[in-house]
Amino acid sequence: MTGRQGPAPSRRSLIGAGLGISAAGLTAAGSGQAFAAGSAGARPASAQARGHAFLAAAMDAYPGHGSIRLTQSYTDQAGLFSTAFTYDNALAILAHLATRTPAGLTRAKTLGDALLYAQGHDPAYDDGRLRQAYNVGPYTFYDGSLQPDGFVRADGTANVGTQFGFTGTAVGDMAWAGIALSALARRTGARRFLGGAVRIGEWIERTGRTDEPLGGFKFGVDGANQKLPFTSTEHNTDLVCLFGRLARLTGDRAWQERRGRAEAFVRRMWEPSGGFFYTGTNDGVTVNTSPVPEDTQTWTHLALGSRRHSRSLDWAAAELAVLDHSGRVNSTVPAGQSYEGVTFSSASLLANEDAPIAAGQPKPDRSGVWFEGTAHLALALRDRGARGDEARARRLIASTEKAQDLLGGGQTVGGTPLPERCGVVSASSPLDTGFGFGYYPYRHTGATAWYLMAAGRYNPLRV
Repeated sequence: MTGRQGPAPSRRSLIGAGLGISAAGLTAAGSGQAFAAGSAGARPASAQARGHAFLAAAMDAYPGHGSIRLTQSYTDQAGLFSTAFTYDNALAILAHLATRTPAGLTRAKTLGDALLYAQGHDPAYDDGRLRQAYNVGPYTFYDGSLQPDGFVRADGTANVGTQFGFTGTAVGDMAWAGIALSALARRTGARRFLGGAVRIGEWIERTGRTDEPLGGFKFGVDGANQKLPFTSTEHNTDLVCLFGRLARLTGDRAWQERRGRAEAFVRRMWEPSGGFFYTGTNDGVTVNTSPVPEDTQTWTHLALGSRRHSRSLDWAAAELAVLDHSGRVNSTVPAGQSYEGVTFSSASLLANEDAPIAAGQPKPDRSGVWFEGTAHLALALRDRGARGDEARARRLIASTEKAQDLLGGGQTVGGTPLPERCGVVSASSPLDTGFGFGYYPYRHTGATAWYLMAAGRYNPLRV
C-alpha cells in the first residue's frame, strides 16, 4: 500500500542476493564532496560528509554514459544492477539542496534536469508521468540478456526499468518528484522545474482523483496503464506538500482545493484512541486497520505540523521500536554491535522468522532496524521539539551514523568500490515490511538522503 517501490512489490524480492559480503577498506576519489578516507593518521571526515560522498559516488557511477544521469538506488550487491528509483532520486535532490552549497545545488539541478528529461522522453507517453524506476548503466540481466544503455537510450528515450517490471507510475513517487522539482524551482527561480512539477500535479489530478466515500487521490497505474484501486495515506500526505507548494508558486487556487482534498483523506485515517494513522484503503470505502506502517506516522507530522496529531510520533517511537544485535534470530549484525531504531510496520514485528521473506531470500529478523524510517522519525522529533524529543532524535541519528561506519563494507556501485564508511544501509538485518517485500543491509540512496536531512534539520515536506 505504501507504494515506495511501486505497484509490483514482489519484484523487490530480488533485493537480498549476496548477504554476507566481507568488510573491506575501500577508498574512491571524485566524490565532489569534502571527504577524507579513514587512512592511518588521517582525520576522519564527518558522518554527513561521508553520506554526501556516497550520494556523489552513486550519481557518478557510469561516467562513460553521458552527463544526463540519475543516482543508482542501491549498491550492486542488492541485485538490482543500475536501477534508479524515482523516489530515491527525489530524495537525493532534496538532500543536495539541504547542504545550501554551490556543489549541492549543482548536483540537485543535474538530477532535476534528468527527471525532466525522463518526463519529456518517455518511450510511450507524453502526459507528464515518470516511471517507478530507470536504468542508469549497462548490465547483463539474470537471463543473460544485455542491457547496454545508460539513462538515455540510443534512440534518445529514457531508459525505463523494464527488466524488473518497474514500469508503473505511483502517485507517491510522482509526488516526491514534484516536491523535489518545486524545491528546485523555489531555490533557483527556473521556470522549467516549476513546469515539470505542475505537469506531475496535473497527471495526479487526472489519474488519481476519486469520488469514493473516503476521497483523496488513488494509487496510480500499473505497467499496463491500468488504474490501481488502492488509496494510500502516505501518498496523500505527499500531496499535501506538493499541492500546497504548487498553490504558493503558481497562485492557482485549484491546487489549494486539491491540497485540502488530500489532507481530508489523511485526517480520515487518524485513529484517535491509539494516536496513529492507518495505512489507507483498498476499495475507497473500508479503512485498512493492519498493518500500520511507520512512515504514515512521521510524514504526516512533517507535512501537517498538527499538534493534535503529533502523538503519532510517540506511537511510532514506542510501538515500532527495535534493538538489533547478533544474538537476535536471523540477525546479520556482527558480534559486539547493536543498533536501535524503528522497523517498517506493525507486521514487521510479527514476521515469520522461520520462513524466507520471499523465494530465494533470507529469513527476517523481527528486530531489524529500518534506517530510512529511523531517520525520518529523528527529523520529525526534531521538528516537533517537545520535551525529550531532541535527545531521542540524537540517539536515533547516532545509531544511523554507527551503521554508516560499520555496516555494508565492501559494497560497490557500477562495479566501483565506494569511499570508505560512506552511505547508510537500508536495514541492519533482513526485515519483512509486511507489504510483500523486504529491506536488507545494502547501502541505499534513500536511507542516506533521509539521514542527511535529519542531521541537517531539513524538512522536505513543509510547504
